[in-house]
Amino acid sequence: MPHVLLIEDDVSVRDGMELVLRRHGHQVAATGTGEEGLALLTRPHSPIEIVVLDLMLPGLDGFEVCRRIRALSTMPIIMLTARNDDLDVVSGLEAGADDYVVKPVTARVLEARIRAQLRRAGITPRTGHGADRDDFAGLVVDRAGLTVTKHGTRVPLPPTELRLLLELSAAPGRVLTREQLLQLVWDHDFLGDSRLVDAAVGRLRAKIEDVPARPRYIQTVRGFGYRFGPL
Repeated sequence: MPHVLLIEDDVSVRDGMELVLRRHGHQVAATGTGEEGLALLTRPHSPIEIVVLDLMLPGLDGFEVCRRIRALSTMPIIMLTARNDDLDVVSGLEAGADDYVVKPVTARVLEARIRAQLRRAGITPRTGHGADRDDFAGLVVDRAGLTVTKHGTRVPLPPTELRLLLELSAAPGRVLTREQLLQLVWDHDFLGDSRLVDAAVGRLRAKIEDVPARPRYIQTVRGFGYRFGPL
């Protein structure tokens, strides 16, 4: 059961997130200040494996806390921001965060982001809600078995389209740029040739969408990329 350190100063938000994380099977250490969070993290034999960190904290702000954690450890850090502000996001990532979510965040999105970061860190999430199997309104993505079914019917996908779906569905609600998808799915930037991503998305939509011209699962965000999340 992954151990999560949650640092959030808003008591109601912190209590709600802690409840959600515990329901998903995580062990949670929760605190309202960066100083207390760092103290928990630096205890001898600390079991903490991932940090969910709010940026706007009293005393040490989230940026400084992030920098101090990163100086001590390579564990994943997911930052929480109340504003979808590019400056906040860029500053947080430069401080060492691995991912970000904008509050208010749904339980499903937060859990998916945590699982994705744990997998990338080589930690297998084992939670009470089936960490390796997600059901998105009838579209079931089984990450352990590398299979996809829609309303009980198997959807055969070639490796590239399967990897594309795995990456998109690992972060529901988050916009992934074409450049990010090129790196995640193909492991190359292909000199920025976004047509490769667009073509693969088109093929994937043809297999998982009821009406590919009006996609339900993979939404185009014009000028940026794609966002996964059933409408």
